[in-house]
Amino acid sequence: MIVTRRRLLQTGGAAMAAAGGLVPVWAHASTQVGAMQIDTLSDGNLVLPRNFILGAVPEEEATAILDSFDIAGDSFTPDCNLTLMRDGTNTVIFDAGSGPNFMPSAGKLMDALDALGVDPAEVTHVLFTHAHPDHLWGALDDFDEPFFMNASHLIGAEELAYWMDPATVDTIGTERQAFAAGASRILAALDDYGVMETFDDGAEVLPGITARQFGGHTPGHMVFDLNSDGAGLTVVGDVIGNHHLAFARPGWPSGSDQDPEAGIVSRSALLAELAGSGRSLIGYHLPFPGIGTAVADGDGYRFVAA
Repeated sequence: MIVTRRRLLQTGGAAMAAAGGLVPVWAHASTQVGAMQIDTLSDGNLVLPRNFILGAVPEEEATAILDSFDIAGDSFTPDCNLTLMRDGTNTVIFDAGSGPNFMPSAGKLMDALDALGVDPAEVTHVLFTHAHPDHLWGALDDFDEPFFMNASHLIGAEELAYWMDPATVDTIGTERQAFAAGASRILAALDDYGVMETFDDGAEVLPGITARQFGGHTPGHMVFDLNSDGAGLTVVGDVIGNHHLAFARPGWPSGSDQDPEAGIVSRSALLAELAGSGRSLIGYHLPFPGIGTAVADGDGYRFVAA
């Protein structure tokens, strides 16, 4: 294990939390995909204004759907589920969480790793679905060092190019300018450390892990198909952004998608594929632990937790 100044602080804080009974027992959940051990790790949750998710959808019908899920009020609190894969050779985490500087309700990944007994130094690869704050900002610690200090960090080539384009901060919209500034800074820092790599749509990024591009939420958003010994699971990131409206009305625009129309195309295609195959999925913002299947239900779908 490499011991850094950050690691000393983290382990000390984690030990105090554990001694005080503060490490959440719900910090992780496990499943098996062939020879792959899969764990979902809680990074806490977000707190988002209602209109950020709803966008331009029929308010009355949306409210009825949300009521059926006992969801009310002016804000949503979606869970954040990171995926960890261990196959005996590689230890891979999908996305890096929010870190300490995005929202106080998120950035809990260190507790989840400690509860599972995994040190960040053990992670060999970080695979990013996309570069929004709750997926990327945890890649650096408070010292601007890579949190996963021994890992290669991989992101889709189109996604990287978008966030590193100086024009993005001026074209992304006022409410997301901080997203662009943060992404370019963090991605540049990872590149300076020599740990950043890119891949293209359809690439087998690691044995048994294939990346496929489903843009809309961000331009180069990737999902990852995990396959081992005839079993499979898809890490869907934010293509399917919630367990209610995204499933019930995939043809509605989502306010969280940067390109809502492209988001509809991607979400509809992925849900049809998953429901048709019965393949398991992990959704970043589905109710913890985020593992389940998509099942056709009338004109839409429903999420069935594993």
